Amino acid sequence: MLRTNPHLIEINTKIFLNRMRAKYSSPDMTLSLIPDDEWLRLKHLGFDIVWLMGVWKSSEISAAISRDEEFLRDFVKKTSSDMNVISASPYSVVEYTLDSFFGFEWELKALREKLNSMGLKLYLDFMSNHMAIDSKFSDDCIDCFVTADYEDYIKNKDAFCEKKVGDKIYYIAHGKDPNFPCWKDTIQLNYFNPKTREKMISELIKISDLCDGVRCDMVMLSLNDVHESVWGWLLKKRGFKKPETEFWQEAVSAVKSLDPQFVFIAEVYWGLEWKLQQLGFDYTYDKVFYDRLKNMGAEEVRGHLRAERLYQKKSVRFIDNHDEEPSLISFNDKRRALAAAVMISTVKGLRFYNHMQLNGIKIKVPIQISDFVNISDYEDLEVKKFYEKLLKIADHPAFHGGEWELCDVLPVSDSDRSFINVIAYKWTQMRTIKIIVVNYSNENSGARINIQLKSKGDVVTLYEEFSERFFSYNINDISQGLKIENIPPYNFYIFDHEF
Repeated sequence: MLRTNPHLIEINTKIFLNRMRAKYSSPDMTLSLIPDDEWLRLKHLGFDIVWLMGVWKSSEISAAISRDEEFLRDFVKKTSSDMNVISASPYSVVEYTLDSFFGFEWELKALREKLNSMGLKLYLDFMSNHMAIDSKFSDDCIDCFVTADYEDYIKNKDAFCEKKVGDKIYYIAHGKDPNFPCWKDTIQLNYFNPKTREKMISELIKISDLCDGVRCDMVMLSLNDVHESVWGWLLKKRGFKKPETEFWQEAVSAVKSLDPQFVFIAEVYWGLEWKLQQLGFDYTYDKVFYDRLKNMGAEEVRGHLRAERLYQKKSVRFIDNHDEEPSLISFNDKRRALAAAVMISTVKGLRFYNHMQLNGIKIKVPIQISDFVNISDYEDLEVKKFYEKLLKIADHPAFHGGEWELCDVLPVSDSDRSFINVIAYKWTQMRTIKIIVVNYSNENSGARINIQLKSKGDVVTLYEEFSERFFSYNINDISQGLKIENIPPYNFYIFDHEF
């Protein structure tokens, strides 16, 4: 059973395993042979979930396409790597079996059992929208994919691929997000065909026997309305109509009927998060929070934290993942990125971290890169120590079993308007209060935090966990709230109060 507000770490599994092979001088190391200490280190940092990204059987065609991609070749040159590290996209899956690079199929189950014994859960990928271009599934059920006639193919050859099945040539659409170019190493599944749904639900059930949860890629693309808006013009030509029920409702229900504790995480955008939660997803990506932390100020961030509580509890909070530039770069200010890290680590929801993030890696590593020999050259040791400390602080039971509340912030004087830059909230559990105060701006700010603190005497003592300092206040001085002045730009406090 997961604790409330669990911590998840995303690991690029190919890079991780290659680094383990180098570290232990064991070139044939497989998943089950990774030393226990490597997993225990994650547990000691407070992680609940290990998401091994990219373990499924990869596509040879995808690998060939990757090797011709200029941005991947540029990355290799920039990082003084070998061109051989360019591999297939982990999101171009031939079939849901363990890629031989990682070992034998039984090793996934063995690893799951090992992690579970340590108090860790194992999550894996699921790509509902498409399969690899060389997937055998299209040979068995061509109508399970979106196909076009020759005339449509000629009009837009880049959107389709030719595939011979038996004696006939078919033109299958590449997988696609309507806002971006198609993924040329994939073929698009047809979710208006009941056979497709049966097949993918069957795959999910098999996956659920190997792990404790799945992170589902771009799930909104499989919603009926979205699927129709992108592919309806082709599907109607083939006689397919929009189903009455959603695929995800059927899929989540089928898996959870066999394993009620199995967890579904949705990568979802476009304001469809609540809809996916209603369809059964345990957690949904919170890109809105990410965007506000990255591009906006304290007022907008505070506004988002006023969202409905159940929605917040089911939100995935992140500032780094494999799709985005590292927060140390994209936030344009290291101090801002670290202040944002404090917030995603201490609000309600699933707290999501990327393995590169924890090491302070300042370069985006494409998912097609299978090894990063010079990774230590891009680490920021200060950031690495910061995350080690933050994660241990956020592991406290109050952040997982306590009551969360957003605190009102008030001016410290009639003339001071800097209080609008301050975000404050608290966690209360039994006789413990955790108070988080963040100046989310690039100017010195102050605020009076509307919070009542108890004390047995005339003095209230707060322990600030990051600086490891004690702050003492006369009980009368804080009767109208906790007054904090001259908070430096993007500085933060995590106070502990025991009463």
